[in-house]
Amino acid sequence: MSDLPPKSRWHALDTDLHRISRVEYANAHVVRPLLAPGIALAFIALAGLTAAVLFGQADGGLIVAAAAAFGAYMAVNIGANDVANNMGPAVGANALTMGGAILIAAIAESAGALLAGGDVVSTISKGIIDPNSVQNSDVFIWAMMAALISSAMWVNLATWVGAPVSTTHSVVGGVMGAGIAAAGLSAVSWGTMGAIAASWVISPVLGGVVAAGFLALIKHKIQYQDDKIAAARRWVPILVAVMAGAFATYLAVKGLKRIVKIDLQMALLIGLASGGLVWAATVPWVRRKSEGLENRTRSLKTLFGLPLVVSATFLSFAHGANDVANAVGPLAAIVHATEFGDFSSKVSIPTWVMVIGAFGISFGLFLFGPKLIRMVGSQITKLNPMRAFCVALSAAITVIVASWLGLPVSSTHIAVGAVFGVGFYREWHTDRRWKHSNLQRPADLRLAREERQRRKLVRRSHFMTIVAAWVITVPAAALMSATIFWVLTAFA
Repeated sequence: MSDLPPKSRWHALDTDLHRISRVEYANAHVVRPLLAPGIALAFIALAGLTAAVLFGQADGGLIVAAAAAFGAYMAVNIGANDVANNMGPAVGANALTMGGAILIAAIAESAGALLAGGDVVSTISKGIIDPNSVQNSDVFIWAMMAALISSAMWVNLATWVGAPVSTTHSVVGGVMGAGIAAAGLSAVSWGTMGAIAASWVISPVLGGVVAAGFLALIKHKIQYQDDKIAAARRWVPILVAVMAGAFATYLAVKGLKRIVKIDLQMALLIGLASGGLVWAATVPWVRRKSEGLENRTRSLKTLFGLPLVVSATFLSFAHGANDVANAVGPLAAIVHATEFGDFSSKVSIPTWVMVIGAFGISFGLFLFGPKLIRMVGSQITKLNPMRAFCVALSAAITVIVASWLGLPVSSTHIAVGAVFGVGFYREWHTDRRWKHSNLQRPADLRLAREERQRRKLVRRSHFMTIVAAWVITVPAAALMSATIFWVLTAFA
């Protein structure tokens, strides 16, 4: 290059730099998809190493380390899949950015798991397996390990295909499959399994009906009024108060078990008092917020943004308090059986086990959560703050009603069912408005029908994928768990 004229040398150097930059860009493009799995793998390895250090040279230390790694893997998958149900509507409605939603959810999920997560967990999930049917602690440990691995793998697969599934049902299926492999069909409480199967229908239908009902209320009492702002000043504080009362009751019943035990009657009184206080505080806030707003539907969206963000935060807190047990329940059972040589239907959760669950959920949300958040928030049906508020309110109210009736429902199914309910209600409402329009000519009616068919407000492909994933979750997790149990015991 030194023999070239100066201008040619500069051109050659520029060409080389351009080639280097293209190589660096290509490397970054290849490495970027591997970054998130690499960080997740490092966290899983750290969880296993932590368990190995804590147990030292004690008998079963290697098994506990492996269980801790799989528990961390399960927690990461819960964060990637389940948390989307809480934050998806707020992101889809543009009330939160993706980064803001992930930050708020990570803090709320971790706080819920560490502050209010159950200190005692049912290791034979939902009582579906009789502990007396298991032969000894070694068989029990391998059964719990198989349940943990299979449920984590199934949730991982569901996240990959873009289907929000119930992690609780995944664990139930894993425990059932391992229990059948270990002790036969007679070990399963089929009555309990029947109730869980019924919840596949009950949960989404309840969630959808409640969400559609609130959306209908908002449309008729606020959106279709001549003076929308005056109607909003009257009804928005009531709706926010209902939301606050529902979440106060929900957290009292479900989220504060570790701090204090509260029965349903006392929780309802707490919810009533909270709703009254929030109503009194919301009335002047809505009045100030609505000053100067134009009398149109678009203006109403600003009044639902903050309540929607608050509701998503509370849902994440309650989710962390409840669903962390799905990740650490089988792990806590393995730790207990390894330490004491016996097994029980309920065991205490060590602090380090709870920390793995809490941080794993946050890591999974941060690394892999956006995919499912977009799915729930914008790809099933289009959401705005009012519709997303109905989804969040439905999730809290439906869980309370189901708890009162003793129905085994899934929060995942409720939230996603509420999104479907909002979308299908909008379809029905749009069709109804088309039919009552002034279209008289046959050609106009035909074009209207074609337009309605083209503009379906719920994407059928996502609907069918999600429903199919719900139906096969328990049997698929059970089959995987039984297979893994046989493999583990064959090489143990």
